[in-house]
Amino acid sequence: MIKTRTFKGATIAVAGLSALALAVSAHAETLNIVSWGGAYSESQQKAYHAPWTAQNGDEIINIDRSGNALAGLRAQSQAGNVTWDLVDMLPADAMIACAEGLIEPLDHDALLAPAPDGTPASEDFVDGALGECFVASIVYSNVVAFNTEMFPEDNRPSTIADVFDIEKFPGKRTLLRKPINNLEWALVADGVAPEDVYDVLETEEGIQRAFAKLDTIKDHVIWWEEGAQPPQLLADKEVAFGSAYNGRIFNAMVTENQPFEIIWDAQVFELDGWVVPTGKLDKVKDYLRFATDTQRLADQASYISYGPARKSSADMVSTHAEAGIDMMPHMPTFPPNFATAIPKDDEFWADYGDELTQRFDAWLAQ
Repeated sequence: MIKTRTFKGATIAVAGLSALALAVSAHAETLNIVSWGGAYSESQQKAYHAPWTAQNGDEIINIDRSGNALAGLRAQSQAGNVTWDLVDMLPADAMIACAEGLIEPLDHDALLAPAPDGTPASEDFVDGALGECFVASIVYSNVVAFNTEMFPEDNRPSTIADVFDIEKFPGKRTLLRKPINNLEWALVADGVAPEDVYDVLETEEGIQRAFAKLDTIKDHVIWWEEGAQPPQLLADKEVAFGSAYNGRIFNAMVTENQPFEIIWDAQVFELDGWVVPTGKLDKVKDYLRFATDTQRLADQASYISYGPARKSSADMVSTHAEAGIDMMPHMPTFPPNFATAIPKDDEFWADYGDELTQRFDAWLAQ
């Protein structure tokens, strides 16, 4: 009798679990989420994609298209077939997409979770993290790194000006094939104070000055377009210096034991986060609330050296989840790293980005 009752109880329990599984399955969605790929997408997968799937049964399809997200949204919108449900995008592109009606306006306090102590989202995210159609998840940095094996210990670069010094620090450089970051660094290397960079760039004289400085290294540059390229070029010693996202370099150093070092001088730091394509808000709002809460953003910072965009997450960041190292010295916002940091001016790039890109492309073609 005991065996029979146990068997029946187990049968009932299994039936209950099956019913629950069917209920979850019946409500499960497939979410097409666009991001940057590489170590960054891996950190998203571990910090919130996988936990969300385990909790809700939704299938998440990762699409590595954030580098051309604005163009992709425009094309899908014009075709009347928007297949992306949530897009990781830079703030400057988000401003443009919002103005063009490609993405949804967001009511941040209604949509996003408050901090654990009840602080509304609008007060818990760092300055600039919440735009009309944008919610940031990370603070990251554009930096230049170098392969330490290509320089003697007594002659290693430490400033952005060193990147432009071919005589003292020979070797190829790899830089992003866009004007952004390169123009800022060129001006700093030419003596402009980091806090004055955008004031200078708003003048024709300043633009010409930046391009003139870039001329001094142009013949030594391999231009990259995908974020995975700089670490690989550095590892292969095809270049001595490489501009890159700081998290990519961190990942190569920590998980692949690459002999890289970051030049934090004149890092260009910025925010990155989510936008919702028009018509997709109802589908993704629960996921977006989950993925941007305090715990999830703190969890992400334990996999990659990007600072969380929520103030309440900061004190929860400690060591790398797998390597066990202290994450703080690897963060862009660590005080010694942040001393000469340049806050990327998203409004400047939204206003002048197209014009400067045309001039940059023309300069490359010369």
